[in-house]
Amino acid sequence: MITESLKEAINRAREASHKRFGKRISFYAPSFIYYENEYYRPPRHAFPSISITGRACSLMCKHCGGRLLRTMIPAETPQKLMRVIQRIRRLGAHGCLISGGCLPDGSVPINKFIDPIREAKRLGLKVVVHSGLIDLETAEILKEAGVDTVSIDIIGSDETIREIYNLEASTKDYEDSLRALSAAKINFTPHVLVGLHYGKLKGEIKALKMVSKYNPSALILIVFFPIRGTVMENVKPPPPEDAIKILVEARFMMPDTPIVLGCARPKGRHRIEMDALAVEAGVNGIAFPEVSAVKKASDMGLRFSFSPLCCSQIYEDLNSP
Repeated sequence: MITESLKEAINRAREASHKRFGKRISFYAPSFIYYENEYYRPPRHAFPSISITGRACSLMCKHCGGRLLRTMIPAETPQKLMRVIQRIRRLGAHGCLISGGCLPDGSVPINKFIDPIREAKRLGLKVVVHSGLIDLETAEILKEAGVDTVSIDIIGSDETIREIYNLEASTKDYEDSLRALSAAKINFTPHVLVGLHYGKLKGEIKALKMVSKYNPSALILIVFFPIRGTVMENVKPPPPEDAIKILVEARFMMPDTPIVLGCARPKGRHRIEMDALAVEAGVNGIAFPEVSAVKKASDMGLRFSFSPLCCSQIYEDLNSP
């Protein structure tokens, strides 16, 4: 239920967003998920996702269980990644997401893939790396290689880190990663996953507070959704109003930071409601928006655009005419 106080907060968040960024919204549809409607049909191979660990993940988090890795192009060695990079460029790719499963310490083994990443940049591709926990040395290596953006999930609850991520780490480790990315002066877009703790809010506000200290290029909010075959396949996602509360709080904490509703979120009625609320709250971007949300943006008089790139590139789009 949307209470009167939440309605008021949504209106204030929208006013703050439009005052800072203008009455505009960016929509994103990278090619790693099928998307097509009356407003946009993205190029087929524009922005694929690649896993440098194939299907392997040491953590096998309860909400994912490695299932999301199965949707990515496998490239488990630098040689394989080099071939994948060259192939997707021939197919007309504009960029790619390079991700993978985690090692036992919560990191993604990206360091040994620097040469193919340099090749991707030489070929003119946008490169977004979705890292796990990351140190300053790795962040600086990625910066030197020309990586456009590093995306990183930020968890604000020690209990959630241990119980859902199956990781012996703490929120301090996540804050250290934010500090490293900031110190390396690389563009980075933290992801805060709403409802990760069995569909309940737990640690999201702390995660926002951590992120707000380090001037990120953008903030990406995603929402837990159950994935078939995982430990949490029967867990209900948080209601749209819980997610919008976090979005609104993020706007008030980070008035100068672009905020995007990312690709990982429930579908169906939940997405229809969530997307509409996000537009009302002045969100700066939405990945794979519902048609009804695009129409709502139009009805509100917002200038909107579509991009085949990853939504992490919002910070560049907001700087364009």
